Amino acid sequence: MKEQNTAKGVFLVAIGASSFGMLASFVKLAYAQGYTTAEVTLSQVLIGLFCVTLINMLRKKSIDEAKASSKDIRQLIIAGTSMGFTSVLYYMAVSYINASIAVVLLMQSVWIGIVLDSIATKTFPNLLKIVSVVLILTGTVLATNILASEIELDIRGIIFGFLAACSFATTLFSSGRIANHLAAPKRSMFMLCGAATIVSIFVFVTQIGPNNSEVMMSFYQQFSDNTTGIRNFDWSIFYGWGIVLALFGTVLPPIFLNMGFPLTGVGLGSIISSLELPASVTVAFFVLNEKVIFIQWMGILLILSAIVLMNSSLIFKKKNKEIME
Repeated sequence: MKEQNTAKGVFLVAIGASSFGMLASFVKLAYAQGYTTAEVTLSQVLIGLFCVTLINMLRKKSIDEAKASSKDIRQLIIAGTSMGFTSVLYYMAVSYINASIAVVLLMQSVWIGIVLDSIATKTFPNLLKIVSVVLILTGTVLATNILASEIELDIRGIIFGFLAACSFATTLFSSGRIANHLAAPKRSMFMLCGAATIVSIFVFVTQIGPNNSEVMMSFYQQFSDNTTGIRNFDWSIFYGWGIVLALFGTVLPPIFLNMGFPLTGVGLGSIISSLELPASVTVAFFVLNEKVIFIQWMGILLILSAIVLMNSSLIFKKKNKEIME
């Protein structure tokens, strides 16, 4: 029975991670139809928030389920702002570089998370973590192919991609420590409120505000990916790509990951969730016809190896501790 539950958990986590991995390619397709980062992010977050709120209203609550205090809500909303920054920065990166490169940059959140944890706990990373970081950085050099000329990299995309990784690492770091006594759908709902706030501000600054402010006009021209000029917000995104992006980016991943992780455990679950990387690159290769050369696949393999190595050690330590007890 335990083996069946573990297999079920692996399947659920794999679906959740792969769903999120497809996101960058869908964003590229939305861009190809003329939609902007502001339209893509706002539609995804608001539709996702609506769906998660609906799930909270319809789901069966247990009698002893913990209620959210005002402190819990405030902390979750603040933590959720990093989700908003991640979406905006990641999609800005996708507008300048290949989807396969953008997801490699996003995966830098693994070693950034190690640094954040070391700062928070005031401890120096052990040798295994240092080796994992070196493997990830080496893999990144190969996966982005910055040492050769086959792949053209826009520096703006690299910067936005790295900032997205920093923001994503902050999301993972904070979400694992804030209001864990609350049900996952409830935590997701409040965090999405924070994300929606950041995205709404971004929409105003880049697509609404420029019409009325010279300062915002300058900002828009420098950082907006809308090459067709300033125009009104295209609400058709909400009944088109917005539904797809919300489904694969905001609704399905949290549901499947929250269902799968209790069955696999954090260590094994983290290893399986790294499928996000090959899933994203594979979809970009087949759907967008993005060029992915052999050396890039080797880099991706190195990054995945580092994640497996790091999490395998956690599983080994946990099993040894259980044996000792």
